[in-house]
Amino acid sequence: MPVTHTHTHTRTDADAVADAAVDADADTRAALDRAALDVTTAGLPAWLDPVAQAARSVRPQQLSRFLPPESGAGRQSAVLILFGEGARGPELLLMERAGTLRSHPGQPSFPGGSLDPDDGDQATTGPLRAALREAEEETGLDPRGVQLFGVLPRLYIPVSSFVVTPVLGWWRAPSPVGVVDPAETARVFTVPVADLTDPANRATAVHPSGHSGPAFLVESALVWGFTAGVIDRIVHYAGWERPWDRARQVPLDWRA
Repeated sequence: MPVTHTHTHTRTDADAVADAAVDADADTRAALDRAALDVTTAGLPAWLDPVAQAARSVRPQQLSRFLPPESGAGRQSAVLILFGEGARGPELLLMERAGTLRSHPGQPSFPGGSLDPDDGDQATTGPLRAALREAEEETGLDPRGVQLFGVLPRLYIPVSSFVVTPVLGWWRAPSPVGVVDPAETARVFTVPVADLTDPANRATAVHPSGHSGPAFLVESALVWGFTAGVIDRIVHYAGWERPWDRARQVPLDWRA
């Protein structure tokens, strides 16, 4: 029978310190996760108060005629609607889809995507975690600098069967953002709220199918579809809307 040599490792103070450091890192990550998922209006700038108030009182039917199926069907997802302060005052973070994508190429949108199993309960903190995770993956955003202050009612996108939870955030501690994956994203940019409320930048987008909806011509981009619809309702219920020419139309093509 061959002889087996067993090496016994004796724990040292250094091992104990290393283990304690790992535990501390885990505790820190958990604490940051809990803090990021805490929805609170404490410390918000005054200009965001109308948005926070609207989030508490608005009903799903006031945001869209497309609501989640009562059957519970649909692909659960979330988007981060992130407000910050820029050189021109209050602003909103958006990203533009890559022009090579088959679905909605070049269309601006909020950061966001489908819930993962690791995101947790889709009825509670799952959408919050998904919105922050997707924003980090798509724009490089540091979620530790984001204060979540509200959640809008879930909405539905029939063409993709997405059930979307819009999560409202205040960019309390801005971090660098940019394109993480050029195959998915063409650019990441911010839009001043003043430009979104300027009547000169507003129009009605008309799809060849006959569908029409609000649109914004800002930052060399045409914002339309789900994203524009949500922005339009936020602007309206926050009391920021100014009269604009709804007869002004912008045609879309079939690829849109």
